[in-house]
Amino acid sequence: MIRELILVAVGYLLGSIPFGVLIARLSGGVDLRRVGSGNIGATNVLRAVGKGAAAVTLVGDIGKGALAVALARSAVADSAILAAVALAAVLGHLFPVWSGFRGGKGVATTLGVVLAAMPAVGGLLLMIWLIVAAITRYSSLAALVATATMPLLVWLLDGRTAMLVLSGALLILVAARHRENIRRLVAGTEGKIGRKAQGMSAGGQTGME
Repeated sequence: MIRELILVAVGYLLGSIPFGVLIARLSGGVDLRRVGSGNIGATNVLRAVGKGAAAVTLVGDIGKGALAVALARSAVADSAILAAVALAAVLGHLFPVWSGFRGGKGVATTLGVVLAAMPAVGGLLLMIWLIVAAITRYSSLAALVATATMPLLVWLLDGRTAMLVLSGALLILVAARHRENIRRLVAGTEGKIGRKAQGMSAGGQTGME
């Protein structure tokens, strides 16, 4: 039990690493929490700093989720523990201890944990996100559509109870963190991918955050 608790704690701490905040500060001296949507993910880094910094942030946020699950898989075979570590990593991104518990929307880290735990499901989620984002130019809509399909994909391609529960929990978390985005999408005021940040904005749009 001690080993399992340590794995969950490590998952949370890895998920808490605020790559967006660190990279924005190193790249341009930007306080990411004070520009655009105020979130710490790749979409806000793209608006505030640029494509290169956003790409590094995206890789970091996906990678920390994948690493948390990979470490757990190397130590245990219990799918319930893997699911707990995956959830802890996403919660770490949402509520990072290193950044005053002010985190992002969890999409990239969700993708990372799913890719590591269920590669086929993760690959399809990424494909869905890319297709919706390319068609609509709304990163937040792409994130919502992709995560909404996750429980069905897990049921069809994996079937483990623990992973089904995890997919449901991740869907709820991502949807809850996108409440304002959903309102703006309905109102037609959501910002599209590539819009430059001009300081904190109520209309800031977020997706891979």
